[in-house]
Amino acid sequence: MKYIKRALEEKLKAYAESFPCTLVCGARQVGKSTLLNHLFGARFRAFVFDPVEDLYGARQDPDLFLKNNPPPLILDEIQYAPELIPALKRAVDRNRRPGMYLITGSQQWEVMRHLAESLAGRVAIMELSAFSLAEQFGARRPDWFSQWLEHAPQGVDAALEMLRGFRSCGLSSTRQIWRGGFPEVQTLREEVVPGWMQGYVGTYLQRDIRTLLGVRDETQFAAFLALCASLTAQECNYNHLGRDIGLSAPSAKRWIGVLRGTYQWLEIPAFSANHIKRLSGRPKGYLSDTGLACYLMRISSDQAVQGHPAFGALFETLVATEIYKRIQPLPLSPTLYHYRQHSGAEVDLVVEKDGLLFPVEIKSSARIHPMDARSISIFQEKMGACAQIGLVIHAGDQVLRLNERCIAVPFDLMGRVAP
Repeated sequence: MKYIKRALEEKLKAYAESFPCTLVCGARQVGKSTLLNHLFGARFRAFVFDPVEDLYGARQDPDLFLKNNPPPLILDEIQYAPELIPALKRAVDRNRRPGMYLITGSQQWEVMRHLAESLAGRVAIMELSAFSLAEQFGARRPDWFSQWLEHAPQGVDAALEMLRGFRSCGLSSTRQIWRGGFPEVQTLREEVVPGWMQGYVGTYLQRDIRTLLGVRDETQFAAFLALCASLTAQECNYNHLGRDIGLSAPSAKRWIGVLRGTYQWLEIPAFSANHIKRLSGRPKGYLSDTGLACYLMRISSDQAVQGHPAFGALFETLVATEIYKRIQPLPLSPTLYHYRQHSGAEVDLVVEKDGLLFPVEIKSSARIHPMDARSISIFQEKMGACAQIGLVIHAGDQVLRLNERCIAVPFDLMGRVAP
């Protein structure tokens, strides 16, 4: 399979040149090993750890393993060799230098937390997601979204001029939703995509997550995954989440926590400010890949996405996860929130960067009207000077000024300067 350039490459190389250990974490099958081997495979020896067999003796005698295999090393799926972590700390402390160990992991659970704590000050951590739209279609830098964060404080004219330097690629939103962003899926014919998803759920989600949870009832767990897919782009209500499948609220919260810890579930906290009353405090949850969500909802093709009752939620999930991917390469990633007043005003995403607030609404329609910026205007009025020019991201193909403080842009705006 042809290698696809990743947006995080420069950040990863900078980390490897500065820290003894660099941890690349993310869900299964998003390309962590491919990325490391492409950038560093010529200089680093690679070891892939197995959940069952101790293939290299790393678990039995980790110090001997590291002695026999001096750095630089790629240590793939470190959660299957937790005994290595104290030995890594000792090895780094004996002869500390940049670029000793590149490590991958597919979960944020105890092993990964222990690694981060044990190697504090010695390890840089970055998250790799599935392909963004920009990566899939080879968009050149600079990225339009990071440019918007820079230009929006200068006013609507500056932001609009910058955004009109980019163009829509005319992508089908339903096709992008149905296929999602897993690298291998992009190479497959449509008729075999459901088979790949079935294997992913059975091999990775069922094995990894059920093992972490200690769940024996496969039917109940499968129902839980399908329920999470149907609730993507909604606020998390743990009291109601597991009711239909006989799961208690504490258990539902724990199960969601493991999905989040294995990078299958993205949770956006609610925005709050001390002087704002009557705000919802619940986080908003997204399944991390829309293709996986479609499979779990039993949506059989991209043509079936458009008329599905969940189309709006799936489109919001596509855009929200895309924005999350686009901010990861920044030196310091902004914080994402969602905003909802009980009176009804709702902003899908609020991006906080350097004390400034950038509101983003997501609309699955290709036709956008000034009224679509109403919630953004309410948010801007409430927040005052710290609220910046807003965006409405839509399924059309035009960059439009909606009012003096809001611009509409296509979801597939790319980093290719328009002719």
